[in-house]
Amino acid sequence: MSLKKEDLPQDKGALENFTKEVCYVTNKEGRYETSLSEGWNVKHLALNKAWQEIERKTEEARQNVLAGKVSPIAYYLELKLMDISILSSYTKFFKWQIKRHMKPAVFANLSDQKLLIYAQAFDVPVANLKNINVA
Repeated sequence: MSLKKEDLPQDKGALENFTKEVCYVTNKEGRYETSLSEGWNVKHLALNKAWQEIERKTEEARQNVLAGKVSPIAYYLELKLMDISILSSYTKFFKWQIKRHMKPAVFANLSDQKLLIYAQAFDVPVANLKNINVA
């Protein structure tokens, strides 16, 4: 079963001013063509749920940094939607080094050069990285 052009959902969502989705639909003659959709409510709900989870994990990481359980690297990993493998590819640090740098005592003794590498990977000033200068 194919979706008819006139039945293509045009539900408004968070991305309505930024993007539209190309969908294949059938026209009145029954031929396939492309059409733009502003979105589907189900898709918007799933996207919103995913962003809520990202925000929750980011706030949890922020609280762990403030509590001295992990270094700011853990927070910025969540904030920038990275994992250790991605960060490793950006920084050229080994994964085990990054895990070690996520310990507050180790992070406190990182050289300015290493902090600069992390700051560049996260696209933040070094001062923000050191002080977890976040809202």
